[in-house]
Amino acid sequence: MDDHHEEILRLHEKLDELLKRQASFKKEVTELRYEINRLALPGPEPEVHDQKPGPTPEIKVEESYPAPPVKKEFKIRSDLEKFVGENLINKIGIVITVLGVGIGAKYAIDHDLISPWTRIILGYLVGLGLFGFAIRLKKQYLNFSSVLLSGSMAIMYFITYAAFSFYNLVPFWLTFALMVMFTVFTVTAAITCNQQVIAHLGLVGAYAVPFLLSNDTGNVAILFSYMALINTGILFIALKKYWKPLYYSSSAITWVIVISWYSQSYQPLLHFSLALSFILVFFTIFYVIFLAYKLLKTETFGIEDILMILGNSSVFYALGYSIVYSHLTGNTILGLFTMFNALVHLIVSIVIYRRKQADRNLMYFTGGLALVFVTIAIPVGLDGTWVTLLWTAEAAMLFWLGRTKNTILYELLSYPLMFLAFFSLMHDWLTHYNFFGNEISAGRMFPVFNIIFLTSLMLIASLTFISILNRKTSHPSPLFQWQWLLNTINFSIPAMLLIVAYGLFVMEISTFWNQRYMDSVITLNTGLTVNQHIRNTDVLKYNTISLIDYSLLFFSILSIMNIIKLKNSILGYINLGCNTIAIGVFLTIGLYTIGELRDSYLGQPNAAYFYRGGFNIGIRYVSFVFTGGMLFLFRKYIRQKFIEADLKLEFDFLLHITLLTLLSNELINWMDLFKSEHSYKLGLSILWGIYALLLIALGIWKKKKHLRIGAIVLFSATLVKLFLYDIVYLDTISKTIVFVSLGLLLLIISFLYNKYRKLIF
Repeated sequence: MDDHHEEILRLHEKLDELLKRQASFKKEVTELRYEINRLALPGPEPEVHDQKPGPTPEIKVEESYPAPPVKKEFKIRSDLEKFVGENLINKIGIVITVLGVGIGAKYAIDHDLISPWTRIILGYLVGLGLFGFAIRLKKQYLNFSSVLLSGSMAIMYFITYAAFSFYNLVPFWLTFALMVMFTVFTVTAAITCNQQVIAHLGLVGAYAVPFLLSNDTGNVAILFSYMALINTGILFIALKKYWKPLYYSSSAITWVIVISWYSQSYQPLLHFSLALSFILVFFTIFYVIFLAYKLLKTETFGIEDILMILGNSSVFYALGYSIVYSHLTGNTILGLFTMFNALVHLIVSIVIYRRKQADRNLMYFTGGLALVFVTIAIPVGLDGTWVTLLWTAEAAMLFWLGRTKNTILYELLSYPLMFLAFFSLMHDWLTHYNFFGNEISAGRMFPVFNIIFLTSLMLIASLTFISILNRKTSHPSPLFQWQWLLNTINFSIPAMLLIVAYGLFVMEISTFWNQRYMDSVITLNTGLTVNQHIRNTDVLKYNTISLIDYSLLFFSILSIMNIIKLKNSILGYINLGCNTIAIGVFLTIGLYTIGELRDSYLGQPNAAYFYRGGFNIGIRYVSFVFTGGMLFLFRKYIRQKFIEADLKLEFDFLLHITLLTLLSNELINWMDLFKSEHSYKLGLSILWGIYALLLIALGIWKKKKHLRIGAIVLFSATLVKLFLYDIVYLDTISKTIVFVSLGLLLLIISFLYNKYRKLIF
């Protein structure tokens, strides 16, 4: 008891010490909260009285935290209110004002309320009124004044265009002079005030002028001249200021207007020269606007700059191509027009190269654009396989430059060229091989030694070179920050290579046999008006089995390459899948076709016209060799370290399904040869029973449960076949044989299970 008393006292002392420490911590926490509140909240600081030392009072600590300061929220609301009140509202207001003037003018015009001269004068007075207010308010309210000034200029454009285009009240020279004056003034005001809004609402807003008063009587030449004048003003601004939103809006509006007019009102005979000239003017202006700041300010070339150049160049080329193509003789110079685009970008690239301080990426990009248009000019100006050959060579060259020179642009340009060459070759295959394998074709394609085969070999060599270079660690891709793109390309290049390498001989084999089939035609004189034509159908069967054997051989060679050299896991899994499909096709379509060749040999249809030799029988063993080789390689595959998945069960399933199918087919084949086809049912049932017994034995020996289960399933299927199918068609002797045989096999299986039960279970 004394021992317990001393222990209790010791614990009490420890508890008192912990309570004192807790009180000290609470006091410090309270003081910290007090200091935080004093600094965060407005108002007089609370008084702090000195306290005499004494017993520590019990302090109640609140768990709630002070509310967040109000000032920050108020500041956010103030900034938002400032933006809306000082910037957003006035811009919306001036746009609505200009629209109101336009709508009012249109109403007055439609209802003949005032004479044309009165309309023009009133319009100018409104514009001058806004201009006067803008000047008066400039010193105190610069932003608001800029909005008013831009609106007044838009109205001036509006009225001047209407006076000339719709009412013919002023001559062309005066209209042009006024437009130039307004443009110069707007440009000067935007630069002087350093206000982008003046350029936006004054110049870009002026694009809407012709359409606000449109009554379909305007002259398109005047419209485009008017737009060119506005874009020239934007060009001058670009020499001093680089306001990207101004460039975006002006180029977008210009091209939308041109495309809308072209799609609705363009007439080749009337507008060919005019349309081509003005789209060239617009393209040049926007190209120069873009280059002005890049070269003068040496700004870094970025992704949005790529989009700007591509957008301008693509729209110009698409419109120009359509305009030239629609002309009576224009389609003969499409290649020349495409080369002109390439020349423009090449000249720009040379200019950038000579300016040493300019961004090299801009030079590479414009040079790449020149190469792109040269690439496009190839199919425009050339026909046939030359397109594929040139695209193939370009893709390999650009990829090599991109990797060895560490240039992103060249590597990026090589990828679409690879796909273009690939799909161009697919088109060549469908066009040429189908033509020469067609009954209508008068000519014949010589196997292997033809231009399509050589073109395909060129693409195979190019893709192989690219794949090898892509695998080299000494030349890493500069696109390391775009891993998703690299992953896509790393899969796509080998995929295209495999498709071309496999498909090339598929097309050659098919064309060879199709031509043989067409050439085997024999015309029979029936004495009727229409003669009968017969062909050797065995040729088509040889075509089918040749393609299957080639597939088995191709994927076997691919297996050897990957096992010995490449050791790529992704390719390995794809290869295993293709091997499985190839074996499955052979076991179904292949064996059926081989059976038809055997029946054709035995039956000899049209024997008087076509010879059928022993290879109709022997071809099956060629296929068996290819199948056996593929199964051997499949077994080697699943033992490789780069194949991480355990596929032994799947291989056993594939192996025994294949062996059982081949043995069953071979049994049927020999029964047909010896005219014992009525014994199919008996022979197959006994064969399946024996195979099930062997599977049981193998499963016990190798300790593979799945083989034993598979054997039981096979034997069950054999018994179902026996009782539901065989017993109906077999005679008494056959029934006796099959029942006794299967019974003995079942007894042997049971004996094995009993003898080796310890080993099995």
